[in-house]
Amino acid sequence: MTTIRGAKLLLPDGGWQEGAVSIEDGRIAAVETAGDAASSTAGLTLDGGYLIPGLFDLQVNGGGGVLFNDAPTVGTLRTMAEAHRSFGTCAMLPTLISDDIDKVRAAIDAVAQAIGEGVPGIVGIHLEGPMLNPAKRGIHDARHFRTFDQETIELFASLPNGATLVTLAPEAVERSHIRELAQRGVRVALGHSLAGYDVARLAESDGVTGYTHLFNAMTGVETRKPGAVVAALEGEAWCGLIVDGHHVDPAILRLAIRAKADGRFCLVTDAMPGVGTDLDHFELGGRRIAIRDGVCVAEDGTLAGSALTMIDAVRGAIDWLGLDLADAIRLAATEPARFMGLERDLGTLRVGGKANLLHLDADLRVRCSWIDGEMMVLPH
Repeated sequence: MTTIRGAKLLLPDGGWQEGAVSIEDGRIAAVETAGDAASSTAGLTLDGGYLIPGLFDLQVNGGGGVLFNDAPTVGTLRTMAEAHRSFGTCAMLPTLISDDIDKVRAAIDAVAQAIGEGVPGIVGIHLEGPMLNPAKRGIHDARHFRTFDQETIELFASLPNGATLVTLAPEAVERSHIRELAQRGVRVALGHSLAGYDVARLAESDGVTGYTHLFNAMTGVETRKPGAVVAALEGEAWCGLIVDGHHVDPAILRLAIRAKADGRFCLVTDAMPGVGTDLDHFELGGRRIAIRDGVCVAEDGTLAGSALTMIDAVRGAIDWLGLDLADAIRLAATEPARFMGLERDLGTLRVGGKANLLHLDADLRVRCSWIDGEMMVLPH
């Protein structure tokens, strides 16, 4: 057993306490607050700062110079996970954007193999498309768009050993398709859609429990035409937020935070290959994507994912959205785990959960991380 102390712990109720966390066999064996922790002397003593649950990113297209769509292999997943771990991500859903069905199959197989081999941080897959609306395609290649048949439903629900998130446009599929995916344990999110308020609420009743990158690539707010955004804020689904200062103006995100009383938001990066590198461009489906001032953009000005990291998303939630540190971490760790049904293992410092931890210094720099109890010290 290893005991870690010397930093403030973020407890599941959102409070901070001096204390210690003990790890055994890759899981949290004990969480002790100050008085109890002081009696034990063996283990690792940190130099202040914060000990928090590892961050969980639901939308990771690439990192470390590689893009999942280009090569859906275990090697690609290792590179992506290692790149994002340096920025606080201890669990992630590698994301395949709209592609052909053979590529979807290869991506699912790669994720299943990575989880089977214990690649640190890989806990499932996010299939963003290809059941999307061409009018809201964003950077997706509409040539790949299609609807479901029974064979593709079977494929999309086939990951045997991890969590699956599917982003779709409800108007591009049958309502029964959403119901079947949800019944088979797949998390379904609305995205890249022209669905209005009524269609979005119907989709929620069928099994949609999330909205992918809220405000982007969906219908917004009009006086007599409430769109999917209003349905998202009024309902009980989780909403992904890209807090990079480019995808959505922070003032709009602040309004959204105040409007949705249940607090079901998830910070996501929508990250592309540049994370962890000095790349100034990359290729996406034959298109050149420039990385300038933290923005990934095609030649026609279309946003193409982001250069955001999870720890920068946490900082943005504090600086731009007015959240305190505990709430920002809740949106970056606890809520994503709840959305994906993984809250018993991830998202909080709780006895029995996986030992996915993060040590931040007082300036919120990532100092070290643990994934399934394995520690990695980061340069600072």
